[in-house]
Amino acid sequence: MISGQVIQTSIDELRSITRIDLCVTDMDGNAVASTFSEGEGQKEALLLFGDSAADSQVVQGCHFFKIKEDQVPEYMLIARGSGEDVYMVGKIAVSQIQNLIIAYKERYDKNSFIQNVLLDNLLLVDIYNRAKKLHVEVEVKRVVYIIETKQEKDSNALEIVKSLFASNTKDFITAVDEKSIILVKELKPEDGYEGVERTAKMLLDMLNSEAMSQVRVAYGTIIDEIRSVSKSYKEAKMALDVGRIFYEEKSIVAYNTLGIGRLIYQLPVPLCEMFLDEVFGGKFPEDLDEETLMTINKFFENSLNVSETSRQLYIHRNTLVYRLEKLQKSTGLDVRVFEDALTFRIALMVENYMRFMKRETI
Repeated sequence: MISGQVIQTSIDELRSITRIDLCVTDMDGNAVASTFSEGEGQKEALLLFGDSAADSQVVQGCHFFKIKEDQVPEYMLIARGSGEDVYMVGKIAVSQIQNLIIAYKERYDKNSFIQNVLLDNLLLVDIYNRAKKLHVEVEVKRVVYIIETKQEKDSNALEIVKSLFASNTKDFITAVDEKSIILVKELKPEDGYEGVERTAKMLLDMLNSEAMSQVRVAYGTIIDEIRSVSKSYKEAKMALDVGRIFYEEKSIVAYNTLGIGRLIYQLPVPLCEMFLDEVFGGKFPEDLDEETLMTINKFFENSLNVSETSRQLYIHRNTLVYRLEKLQKSTGLDVRVFEDALTFRIALMVENYMRFMKRETI
């Protein structure tokens, strides 16, 4: 709520310019700010005006106005005098105070506050000052989730997330773009990443079943201070991108489990091109069809175990060996050898990253 001191300053400035006295009261007729001492003497007339449907009225030689917030009267204004110039000054005062109410509401609104914290739009001193005014705990464990929806402005998904965490007023649910819902969740002192993962699974299951929407959930690291909320948000955002490039099969992506994908994602493109040029001589093998890639990935999943891989692929052991030898001829890398397998695995990930970057720049 805007303070009486701010309103007083505003009408004092108008009084000094226009020489017209003004008084602002609450809806019970009690003076909030005034440039003349007789403002409270019209309380009965103000109450009658407040109960009426009129937005402005001339009463007892003064102009009365209603000051609204979201179409609901919050204050009343008295401008002394009944002429056209007094009416104009009164309308200007109403407009100015209504704009001040909007500005202060936005400034101290929790949703606006948490959005600015997420986007690093506030100085450190402003974060702590506003947190104190909004009664937001500063030193408490939190984690940031990003829920990515297929549809833009998925209001159904947003309502489900809000209903899940409506009982905890210390959690924040907001958005900074069209396709993502952000949950800043407060944790208990004993909570760890197992609990964070359970919450992510609960979000995924509820949204996929109730909202009938395919979503992906990412989260950052656990932080201990309000100023670090932006850090956890950036980590969750990176987790979404890295998951999209390297772990398409995952619906939940945690920043602290990204592994080598996170490292590759942060590499400059020229360095990636140089690496691929060294491994494949400037030309990525064209015979890496879907079947070959599936075979290689399954081979890696089974820790380079030929027998187990052939069993899971339902092929003869010799067939698998033939495929791996064919790959060795085209690339010069024998993925049955750990060092070559590691090189090839990284090269595949770098190639995926390069394709992603080309799509993003189109």
